[in-house]
Amino acid sequence: MKCFSLHCGTETDLYDEQILSLLHRMLNLEKLDLYLVVSCKNGFLDGNHLKENLLNHLTKLNQLTFNIRSTIRLDNQTNTLSNEDIQSTFKDFANNRILSSVDYFSQMKQGQCHIYSYPYQWKEYHQITNHFPGIISKYVREISLLDEQSFEHDFFFKFPNHLH
Repeated sequence: MKCFSLHCGTETDLYDEQILSLLHRMLNLEKLDLYLVVSCKNGFLDGNHLKENLLNHLTKLNQLTFNIRSTIRLDNQTNTLSNEDIQSTFKDFANNRILSSVDYFSQMKQGQCHIYSYPYQWKEYHQITNHFPGIISKYVREISLLDEQSFEHDFFFKFPNHLH
């Protein structure tokens, strides 16, 4: 198989055991498209993770597009990553523009990191926050918002021709 697309909008905590093990068996993949929501135990999925666990295993891969939202529990964590920290992990991804959004929700005791390659032909944006970069694909038909802070009027001006 040379092309594979995996879209799963349901959050999973079996990413390492099931999804990575499946992808590692696809040694001839040249094109991979991922849409995932992953509950992580040891930190967000970032560029370092994608290089180490995907690119290094799938040596024939020449096109990777992705939309990955990873979440972590904030149980006494003091070392939190910023959006700039996540962006720096993608410095070696030359062929794609990678966007990210990192948020921490103290009331829910949860952190969320949204990473995606752009352009991406999404049909929906789920659980975007006030920090979302605001680049909307022309294919988007559904948006859901999540934040502990209320969305200000200016937030909706990021999406000029999309939210009517």
